[in-house]
Amino acid sequence: MNYHVVNHPLVRVRVSVLRDRNTGLELFRRTLRELSALVAYEALRDLGESPQTIETPLASCPGAVLQRKIIIMPILRAGLGMADAVSEILPEAAIGHIGMCRNEQTLLPHEYLLRLPPGVGEAEVLVVDPMLATGNSASAALDRLKKAGATRLRLICLVGCEDGVRQISRCHPDVPIFLAALDPSLNEHGYIMPGLGDAGDRYYGT
Repeated sequence: MNYHVVNHPLVRVRVSVLRDRNTGLELFRRTLRELSALVAYEALRDLGESPQTIETPLASCPGAVLQRKIIIMPILRAGLGMADAVSEILPEAAIGHIGMCRNEQTLLPHEYLLRLPPGVGEAEVLVVDPMLATGNSASAALDRLKKAGATRLRLICLVGCEDGVRQISRCHPDVPIFLAALDPSLNEHGYIMPGLGDAGDRYYGT
């Protein structure tokens, strides 16, 4: 399966803060953004770059520029907090939106919004969503982006479970998955166990 769990003490500490039921709104939001940036750094490790000559105030030296445009695609609504954090380290990136709501009985997703920046076919597209539970919403989002022409996709999540990783790996074996933590199972309602609860509710205080 094409996934990577970021192995770093700063990641583990921040995952622990997010999991803690006593973590308040302000700390949860700040920690989610910090953790998103840490995982994104790892996910972007192999971005293509091209050489460029730079003129410093003193001399010429070799430098680099990214080869391709970057598009950040948060899965609404919980992905918005991650998108803000990733855009801090990629201020040149365009941001689109894809809305997926889950039927709580069938656990199947329904798309209700798609806004794509131009150039999706040539760009590196980063799909961001804090939780990878059943994998159904993320898989549907990846399907939709591929139909729109995206060919270079990465899925960046914070907490995932084995069922979700298997689903993405089965339906989209070409898409690498990056996680801060991988949990073993889902409960009967499709929530990751032990997980951290509903990331969107905890981030927005709803």
